[in-house]
Amino acid sequence: MFVWRDWGRGGPPRPEMVLNDIGRMINSIWEQLPEHYTGVLLDSFIIMPNHVHGIIGLNLNTGHPRGGAPTFGLPDVVHRFKSLTTTRYRYGIKQFGWPEAKGKLWQRNYYERVIRNENELFKTRQYIQENPLKWDLDPENPNA
Repeated sequence: MFVWRDWGRGGPPRPEMVLNDIGRMINSIWEQLPEHYTGVLLDSFIIMPNHVHGIIGLNLNTGHPRGGAPTFGLPDVVHRFKSLTTTRYRYGIKQFGWPEAKGKLWQRNYYERVIRNENELFKTRQYIQENPLKWDLDPENPNA
């Protein structure tokens, strides 16, 4: 859900994501990823009504899943994120009456891009932070 807030920045109010229980659960699991994998560094992250964007840094020299094999990669981290959120989402449906998604909670794959320098990192962070501004144009937005 979006709300328009004016944070006194001198410009017009900007949309802000206000997370429901499901969004808070997803955010919590995102923040816990470094607890499951040493060497995972989290950066910008946004939860949209129909997708998420996030930057994950990997220190492959020191990283490994806790209690698991000594190596890991981005597919392992994304798989863990999707698995944990799906399990907790199903629990929330049964225990708290959360609405059921039409179809699967997550798409099968994900889009990844290697960020190679500070300029790309800045642009990617900016894209993530400004993504809520584009929700009004999203064809999956029921109010578009």
